[in-house]
Amino acid sequence: MKTDFDSLKDLHQYYAVHNTCKLKTVATQPVYEIKPPSSGILFIGEAPGRNEDQQGRPFVGAAGKFLDELLQTIDLTRDQVYVTNIVKYRPPNNRDPQEDEKKDCRVWLNSELLFVKPKVIVTLGRHALEKFVPDGKISTDHGKDFTHPTGIPVFAMYHPAAALYNPNLKETMKEDFKKLKGFLEGLETKTKKNKKKKEAIDEILDM
Repeated sequence: MKTDFDSLKDLHQYYAVHNTCKLKTVATQPVYEIKPPSSGILFIGEAPGRNEDQQGRPFVGAAGKFLDELLQTIDLTRDQVYVTNIVKYRPPNNRDPQEDEKKDCRVWLNSELLFVKPKVIVTLGRHALEKFVPDGKISTDHGKDFTHPTGIPVFAMYHPAAALYNPNLKETMKEDFKKLKGFLEGLETKTKKNKKKKEAIDEILDM
């Protein structure tokens, strides 16, 4: 796996050529973001939709607008977070990505994650959850946090598109975002405590 890139743009342009995903033969273009997140928070869905396929950027359709609204409720903007998908091309008729398609985009995604170095991964929907929490079930695990074997915290969410088809899920997602805010605040507090602890130990060692 190639990982020595100077920018996310270089990374995506490389893997747009060096991948075996059959979806690229039917999609308009690959879909990706090129700006790392200032917050360290990464949101990951399953696959691009029609608007994303046309514009080449993730979450720019109706689901993306709802995601923007949800981010505002926890005092974040799209510019502060990073959004991506398990597969980088739109499946025909917006169907679910198939296992071989997810497998063919795996190296691309892994290289992307290594470059971004997320502090928190927020999974959007079943496919993303299963990638990071193989035994996870979105119906029971949404609004909960997990720890990936790499040590990176993972927070499970429904996909915003699901709430567009099932309005009852809108309130559920709003409540889950409140839980996400509390989780992020707790994580920040823990990080600060660990930093102070390290500084105290360093002071003792310098005595």
